[in-house]
Amino acid sequence: MAEATTHQPERTDLAVAVPAATGLRHKHVLDLDDFGRDEIDLVLRTADGMREVLQRDIKKVPTLRGKTVITLFYEASTRTRMSFELAGKLLSADVINLTASSSSTTKGESLVDTVKTIDAMAPDCLVMRHASSGACYLVAQQVRASVVNGGDGWHAHPTQALLDLYTIRERLGGLEGLKVAIIGDILHSRVARSDIWGLRAAGAHVTLCGPATLLPREWAPDRDMGASGLPPVTVTWDVEEALNGADVVMTLRLQKERQEGGLLPSMGEYITGYQITPARLAMARPGALLMHPGPVNEGIELSSELVRGAQSVIDAQVANGLAVRMALLYLLIGGPQ
Repeated sequence: MAEATTHQPERTDLAVAVPAATGLRHKHVLDLDDFGRDEIDLVLRTADGMREVLQRDIKKVPTLRGKTVITLFYEASTRTRMSFELAGKLLSADVINLTASSSSTTKGESLVDTVKTIDAMAPDCLVMRHASSGACYLVAQQVRASVVNGGDGWHAHPTQALLDLYTIRERLGGLEGLKVAIIGDILHSRVARSDIWGLRAAGAHVTLCGPATLLPREWAPDRDMGASGLPPVTVTWDVEEALNGADVVMTLRLQKERQEGGLLPSMGEYITGYQITPARLAMARPGALLMHPGPVNEGIELSSELVRGAQSVIDAQVANGLAVRMALLYLLIGGPQ
């Protein structure tokens, strides 16, 4: 006679998946310049738990039931906005999406007026993207909710940096002592700035490389950064020097208006000097990760065959972004259960 089997119900909580934690020290996530290694590790370990939730047949858990998350985007976004919306919904929060084009901004309402109106409705978290650097810091002073910076001007994009760190840690087992080469338009990249802070806090070595016109003056090859207050990095104009021995090669999207603005002689010259090709990628360590925050200009930052090549983790970055953003919402407004 066959033994009776008992059906194990699908878990609908985080009790097993997410480790006990004391939560973030910060109410807001505006950049990673004030995150220590312990807080970064907390986010990444919590994201491990969220990855376990995402592998279940039933992915939705009640952790943030009764909480409200508002996304307020003044710039177009696909990856960041969609992943925050899905992250909130999978944690059972009520998620409301606002865009500048559908708000009273079109009638002349100021940013402060808009967020004051939102604050009056007492949301728990406001995820915001704005074209002006520092806008999220202003908003954080005006609202009671936790504010998460989804990208502000050229300044910061902390959640992209955290998902980058998570992807590196997942693939290479850790971050301590790794050499990460960031190639491209550093000057205008909020992703690069947040990645630099996060990578250095986690113990990685960072090399920046790009044309002189696309490197910030504070991170120039001939600049002594000892008294700048900025994290120490290596800076070079030579892409081969940057790639030599790199464990991770991170390329940045090049906006075509940089050429139109006179910062590049021509797109062809940028491609010749800085595009990552199979031959150049071979200068890095064997098996080095190839990353990009997306969307990729194929044939400009990366040769097309590398975008979906064996060393590319670009798709993994997108997938990991959901787990990391779930972790942040949980730590900011849910807390350990």
